[in-house]
Amino acid sequence: MPAIRPSLRTLHPQVVTWRRAIHRYPELGFREIQTAEYIASRLRQWGVPHQTGVAQTGIVATIPGGGSGPMLALRADMDALPVQEENTVDYRSQVPGLMHACGHDGHTAIALGVTHHLWQRRQHLAAPVRILFQPAEEGPGGALPMIGAGALEGVAAILGLHLWNNLPLGTVGVRSGALMAAVEQFDCQIVGRGGHGAMPHQTVDALLVAAQVVTQLQAIVARQVDPLDAVVVTVGKLHSGGARNVIASTAELAGTVRYFAPHYAGAIAQKIEAVVAGICACSGARYHLDYQKLYPPVVNDATMAQLVAGVAEAVVETPLGVVPECQTLGGEDMSYFLQRVPGCYFFVGAANAERGLDFPHHHPRFDFDEAALATGMEVLVRCVEQFQGVSLA
Repeated sequence: MPAIRPSLRTLHPQVVTWRRAIHRYPELGFREIQTAEYIASRLRQWGVPHQTGVAQTGIVATIPGGGSGPMLALRADMDALPVQEENTVDYRSQVPGLMHACGHDGHTAIALGVTHHLWQRRQHLAAPVRILFQPAEEGPGGALPMIGAGALEGVAAILGLHLWNNLPLGTVGVRSGALMAAVEQFDCQIVGRGGHGAMPHQTVDALLVAAQVVTQLQAIVARQVDPLDAVVVTVGKLHSGGARNVIASTAELAGTVRYFAPHYAGAIAQKIEAVVAGICACSGARYHLDYQKLYPPVVNDATMAQLVAGVAEAVVETPLGVVPECQTLGGEDMSYFLQRVPGCYFFVGAANAERGLDFPHHHPRFDFDEAALATGMEVLVRCVEQFQGVSLA
């Protein structure tokens, strides 16, 4: 079991209650009105200074410290997903078609628990601590608007965590450098000339052109990317045609791009357009390509990652313990915070296969072992202690 201090063990049942209350009423990005009010009501009750309406529905709470040392920020995301929950637990989503299927309800509850703990011990803090309750991580992205609203003003470093069902309960995944990938996406329409299926010479077959594009896009990673680099180009959508004997005049395809190394920013977009343009030119087709850069890679500062790893080694007491090379091609807009100030984003193992709590993120039966909430709180509180050189027992 993780080494959890008595005060956080006592608080843990309340944190579970907060998590379940948030889970019952999920809200999409920039619509977290009820969630934000739930958070703000507790901050008001405790007397914690805070600002609401940051980047529409975000909240910034600041716990004053006794000194003027560097300020550490802690970030938690609040939004849910458009997923219909299939769990039968008594705290299942009460909103049709929406679900906390990624653990953000847990992140918010952890942040509330840490806020409560720090507020009660604020006289021992050597510097202020800022808590960021961020909207819209799942899209379209709330980190940049929060930064634009001044959420990082005066902040020297930042930490954040993600409950992670790809790791078992009692582990922490942390590494220096790239932890999560850049996220980019594209939509492409191929415009040909339709006609009779028996007279292809009179047409420009958009379906055939699209099929060639999909096939050739795979060669970008296979032949134009260093094999030692992790890059993914996935076409997840292809639609064309409506009848067996009609040659399609248009085709639509869409996909996602993921990579770790920042030097690929812009490069993959250029390669994709070169493929589409070249094939269309050879075939006599036209195209419309919409390429969007969503989030850059999540890159951890070496010093802050070392701080988290050292704390985690003292907290987790399982055979796996700290997983040092934990990476995923999933993305996160925590990356924008980490571009502005040194910081570390890390994973808290939350899966428990024996209890059936190991469904993947974004699955309609996603859930996690709530013991991970205590682990997350303990790691963050100890990180504050280490960062400031204080004791908050």
